[in-house]
Amino acid sequence: MLKKTWLGGVLTTLLILAPALQIQAAPDKPDTVYTGIYITSIHDIDFKQKEFTITFWLWLKYKNKDFDFLNNLEVPSAKSVDKSFSTIDSSGDRIYMQMKMQCVMKDSWKIGNFPFDVQKLRLSIENSQYDSRSLVFMPDTVGENYDPRFTLRGWNIDSCIINTNIRKYETGFGDESLAKPQTAYSAFRVRLSITRDAGGLFWKMFLGMYVAFLISFLCFYIHADGMDSRFGLSVGSLFAVIGNKYIIDSSLPESSSFTLVDMLHGITLFYILLGVAENAYSLRLIKQNKIDLARRVDNRAAIFILISYVLLNVLFIWRAYHAG
Repeated sequence: MLKKTWLGGVLTTLLILAPALQIQAAPDKPDTVYTGIYITSIHDIDFKQKEFTITFWLWLKYKNKDFDFLNNLEVPSAKSVDKSFSTIDSSGDRIYMQMKMQCVMKDSWKIGNFPFDVQKLRLSIENSQYDSRSLVFMPDTVGENYDPRFTLRGWNIDSCIINTNIRKYETGFGDESLAKPQTAYSAFRVRLSITRDAGGLFWKMFLGMYVAFLISFLCFYIHADGMDSRFGLSVGSLFAVIGNKYIIDSSLPESSSFTLVDMLHGITLFYILLGVAENAYSLRLIKQNKIDLARRVDNRAAIFILISYVLLNVLFIWRAYHAG
């Protein structure tokens, strides 16, 4: 009888404690942080240093006071972060925080089709102290996210995509209890797709190259008596194109791929060298006293070089313009 009483007491105790044990074992649901952004300026786009500066308003609405976004806000891809203004309203059932920030962001530029390039500007925000088990971001999409009239000068903003995701770090940050060292943080992300107004910039960069080619092309119409002038102008045009390429490359980051800039300069150098070779052949004909033949060769070579050069330039520029 005593044994049955003892078993009954144990069962009763377990039944009473079971709900509490289940509540304690159940994982806490992460708090939702509603986040919005309004971009006021994007400037100082530096291709050489692979960076740009972005200024924006950021607001966050959440319930857990421990999140402390004023001190725990992290911008993972930023070189520097400056918070110029912040305000916190905790009078209601949740906290409303608004701040103005300026970040110098690092990015990798795609210059294969420069200056007809399409670039992606990225910005992400995380909480440095609380991972995705404690909080998740939710975008606040009411209203616009930027003003296209003032945000970016000399560029066009094609799209602004705002979303959230979970970013995983392959480390436990010293937590030995984890079987597989991995920590996940919720991230609020902004991605802008921009294209430049490339018409004026293209001619500003390549006008010197095309003038140098035209000078070398005019050598075909110099009389055979001025063969020294032909070679002198061609060699001068060659160095002018090389100098133009070095000037453009000095403003662009290093690239292992063959870009549009490399292609256009390479074609121009090849055709100038082709003109020099034709001049040498024409000089040989003149020394053999075949002046009429040399003149015909000059005329045909001039037509071939001009037409093929223009067609190749149009082809590569058209491909770059439509590829972005």
